[in-house]
Amino acid sequence: MPDPKKSDPSPRKRDAAHYGSGHDDGLEPLVPLDVGKLDSVDALVSAMADTAFGGRRLGEAADALEAMVRDPSCFRVVTISGAMTIAKQGLVLCEMIERGWVQAVVATGALMTHGFVEGAGMLHFKHRASMRDEELFEKGYNRVYDTIELEKNLDDAEALLDAVLSEIEPGASVCSHDLLARVGHMLDRNNVGRAILRSAVRHQVPIYVPAFTDSELGLDFAIHNKRRRMKGEAPFAYDPFLDLEDFADRVRASETLGIFTIGGGVPRNWAQQVAPYLEISADRLGTQEPVRRYKYAVRVCPEPEHWGGLSGCTYTEGVSWGKFVPESEGGRQVEVHADATIAWPVIVRAVIERLERG
Repeated sequence: MPDPKKSDPSPRKRDAAHYGSGHDDGLEPLVPLDVGKLDSVDALVSAMADTAFGGRRLGEAADALEAMVRDPSCFRVVTISGAMTIAKQGLVLCEMIERGWVQAVVATGALMTHGFVEGAGMLHFKHRASMRDEELFEKGYNRVYDTIELEKNLDDAEALLDAVLSEIEPGASVCSHDLLARVGHMLDRNNVGRAILRSAVRHQVPIYVPAFTDSELGLDFAIHNKRRRMKGEAPFAYDPFLDLEDFADRVRASETLGIFTIGGGVPRNWAQQVAPYLEISADRLGTQEPVRRYKYAVRVCPEPEHWGGLSGCTYTEGVSWGKFVPESEGGRQVEVHADATIAWPVIVRAVIERLERG
C-alpha cells in the first residue's frame, strides 16, 4: 500500500508577496453608509449600493430599473402578486404606469379585485388583533394578514362588474385584459379617483390576469354567466388564450425586454414563459418566430431559493429555460429578498428622483 504521508499533496502555501489588493482584479471597494450626509431617497439608495447584503441589492435594483426605463427600445413588463393593493401599494404601480415605465402588467385576480375596490372609492381597514377570525367572519370582515377587506365591498364590486358585463354583446368571447380594460374605462368615466385600472386604460397598458378564476372577479364573472343562463340568455365564453396571444404579439414587436417583478407565482411565470412559447412554436411548427428573452430583470420577493417553490426560483434558473439573457451576454438581473411594501416604494422613489434630475 502506498505511504499516505507520501501520497498526500502538501498544503498550498500562500505567498504574501502575491496577495491581491482588490484593485488588481477590478474589485469595487465598499463605502461606509454615512446617513447624516444624505439628503434624498436616491442619495440613500445609491449609497446603499456600495454597502453589502440586502442594502446592496436594493441599490443595484434601482440601478437596473433606471437602466430599463432609460432604454427606449425596451418593452417593460411589471408582474405583481401578493396582496399589494390591499396593502396600499397600488399608487406605486400607478406612478410607474403614468410615467411611461410600463407597457404591460401581469397580476393576480385578487390583487386586481382589491385594487378595483379601492379605485371605486371603497375603504380597507387595519385589523385589530383582539378580534378573533370567527368574529370577523360573522361581521363580514375578510382578513388579509393585518388588513380587512369588507364583504360589503366585494358585493358592491360585483354589482359594478355586473353592469360592465351587461354592456358586452351576448355570447361574446372575453379575456382578462379586455374585461379589465372595460372596468378601467368605467372607473375613468365615473372619475372616482386614481386607480391601477384607470391609469392603465388612460396609458393603453394592458393588464393580464392568467389565473382569472382564482379571484373574486372570476367568481363574479361566473355568477353573471349563471344569471344569464337563468334568464335564458347566452353566457360569455372566457378564453385565456386571447391573453396569451395578445401578450406574445407585443413581445414579438419588441427587440428588448425588461421585467420588474413583485413576488412570484403565476404572474411572474406567465410573463416569463413567452420566450419558450416563441421558441417551441418555431421548433415544433416551423414558424419564423423571433428570439426574445428578458435583458433587464428586477425582482422583489422574500422567498428563498432552497424551499424549491416557483417564487424562489432564480433568474439564473430562468436562463436555463431560455427566458433571460445571461449576464455574460449583457443581461442585467437583480434579486431583492425583502418585503415589497418596504423595498418597492423606495426603489421607485429613487428612480423618480434620478429621472427628474435628467
